[in-house]
Amino acid sequence: MATEQMQANNGHSSDRDTLFMLSGIALMVFGAGLILSNPGAQRLLSKIGVGNVGEGVLPDIERYLRLRSM
Repeated sequence: MATEQMQANNGHSSDRDTLFMLSGIALMVFGAGLILSNPGAQRLLSKIGVGNVGEGVLPDIERYLRLRSM
């Protein structure tokens, strides 16, 4: 079906495709928020130490953005 739509649009993506993509991303973010709001999931993530990973990665991201802006 997707190939038929691409042929009908002469290979150009439409606004509808963009809408579907963005709505899918929004649903994934919403679903992740629902999962992370569960107290059991919060306890599990605190045991693993996900916050420590975020703190360790942040300086590398800042360094990358500085290098990229040069």
